[in-house]
Amino acid sequence: MWFWFSVLALLFWSGSDLLGKIGCRNQDDRYSHLKMITAVGIIMGAHAAYSIFVGGAVVSSHVILTYLPVSLLYIVSMAFSYAAFRYIELSISSPICNSSGAIVAILVIITSGLKSASALSIIAIALVCLGTAFLGYVEAAEDEDLRAARQELSNYKYSKSPLAIILPIAYCLLDALGTFADSIVLERLDEESANCAYELTFFIVGLICLIYLLAKREKFVAKQELPKYIGGIFETVGQVFYIYALSDSEHVAYAAPIIASFCIMSVVWSRIFLKEKLSLKHYGAILLVVCGIVILGILDL
Repeated sequence: MWFWFSVLALLFWSGSDLLGKIGCRNQDDRYSHLKMITAVGIIMGAHAAYSIFVGGAVVSSHVILTYLPVSLLYIVSMAFSYAAFRYIELSISSPICNSSGAIVAILVIITSGLKSASALSIIAIALVCLGTAFLGYVEAAEDEDLRAARQELSNYKYSKSPLAIILPIAYCLLDALGTFADSIVLERLDEESANCAYELTFFIVGLICLIYLLAKREKFVAKQELPKYIGGIFETVGQVFYIYALSDSEHVAYAAPIIASFCIMSVVWSRIFLKEKLSLKHYGAILLVVCGIVILGILDL
C-alpha cells in the first residue's frame, strides 16, 4: 500500500498547491495569506479533534509544547508560501519551495560530517541549488515585454517584484529548518501525537488570524474563500497519506522521491488550469531542481 499512499500524498499536496494559488492570487487582497492560514487551521483542527476523540490519539500539553518550535516553523513557512502566490506563478514558486530538501541535506552533512554524504547526494544538492539560483536569476532578469507576451493567455499577470523570489526562498529555508528539527524532536515523540500537536497549533494560529481579520473588518466572500478551504482539506489529507506512506520503513527510499516530486504535478496543474506559460530557461531551471529533489528522495538523506 505504500505506493498508493505515496501517489495519493503527491496528488493531494499538488492539488493543495493549486487551490492555495487560486485562493491567494488576488493581488488586491493583502490578507489572503492570513485567510488561507485560517482555512487550513480550521480544517486541521477538525482533523485533530477526529484523531483524538475517534482515533484515540493521545496529545498532552507536554507534547504540544515540545513540538511547538517545529509547528511554528512549518506554519510560518506556509504563510510565506501563501503570500508568494500574489507575486509569482505557481509553476515557479513550487519548485523553489520544494528545494527545502536540499537545505535539509546540507544541514545533515554539516552536523554529521562529509562522511555522511555520498558523491551522488552532493551532486543532487548542487543541482537543486544551481537550479534554484538560475530560476531566481531568470525570473528577475526577464524582459518586461517578453514577460507580458508570455503571460498573455494566463489568468493573471505578474510584474517584477523582489518578493516574488524572497517569499518562496523564505519558505524553503524555514521549512528546511522545520524538517531538520522534526527529525530530532520525533526521536522523543510519537509521530501520531506530534502530528495532532501540529494540527492543534495550526488551529490556534488560524483562530488568531481570524480574530485579527475580523478586527480589521475584512470581508469574506464565499466564492473566494471556497478554494482555500478545499485546499486546506487537500493539505490535511495529503499529510495523512504522507505519514502512512513513510510508516512503511522498508519502502521509505521509494516513497520519498515519489512524494518529493509533487512539485512536478503542481507545474502540470498550473499549466492546465491556470494557463501559466514559462520560457525555456524557466523550464530548464525547474528541470535541474526537480532532478535534484528526486535524487535526494531516492537517497533518503
